[in-house]
Amino acid sequence: MTDTTRGIERPKPRPTELTKPFWDAARRHELHLQRCSSCGRHVFYPRFSCPYCGARTLEWVRASGRATVYSYTVARRPTHAAFADRVPYVIAIVSLEEGPRMTTNVVGCSPDDVAIGMPVRAAFEDLDDEISLVVFEPA
Repeated sequence: MTDTTRGIERPKPRPTELTKPFWDAARRHELHLQRCSSCGRHVFYPRFSCPYCGARTLEWVRASGRATVYSYTVARRPTHAAFADRVPYVIAIVSLEEGPRMTTNVVGCSPDDVAIGMPVRAAFEDLDDEISLVVFEPA
């Protein structure tokens, strides 16, 4: 996506072999996490081995998409020039129902309405035909 007023392209994730399943799921508007088949715990961000038990038996599973706001800040100045037309916006850490925390944006409400403990659900922002971002909206 390009900011047409400035010609500044919005930064986009670059999927790797490890993260490709996450981004493929997001493109389908699904939230997927890794789960360790040895200890059963969910993992985010993508890794090659479980940070809890060390097993290398992580599998990709569909997550519920339910979370609560753990912490947040309101960006009143853009964190990148391509976001200038989006201020103010919420940068948040959400606690997923499955356990891991995830950095994201909270959308679909006024930044003044966001609060710690607020229930949210996964939503998706399509950047182009290949990349969709996982964002969260009020549940």
